[in-house]
Amino acid sequence: MATNPTTKKPAADTTAEEPVEAVTETAPRPARAAAPDPDVVGPPLPLGIEPVTVTLAHHHTIDGTDYLPGAKLLVSPDYAQRLRGQGYATQV
Repeated sequence: MATNPTTKKPAADTTAEEPVEAVTETAPRPARAAAPDPDVVGPPLPLGIEPVTVTLAHHHTIDGTDYLPGAKLLVSPDYAQRLRGQGYATQV
């Protein structure tokens, strides 16, 4: 029969109180970027498809960038249709 030659270590004393600091730091919220120069925003364009210009009817945030009502954006035709259907872009 095999025996274990190591001795059993005593359990750690869990009654000893250690100072515990409460960490309540929160990461600062990143500032939203202003609207960039007119580039295609939203989903990428499929190959061979030209972007269309839409005018926003309401405030909208796309990819973390705020766009105010009246902003003109270049978007893919599919995305323009979705924006118009949801009421974010004016009907042309």
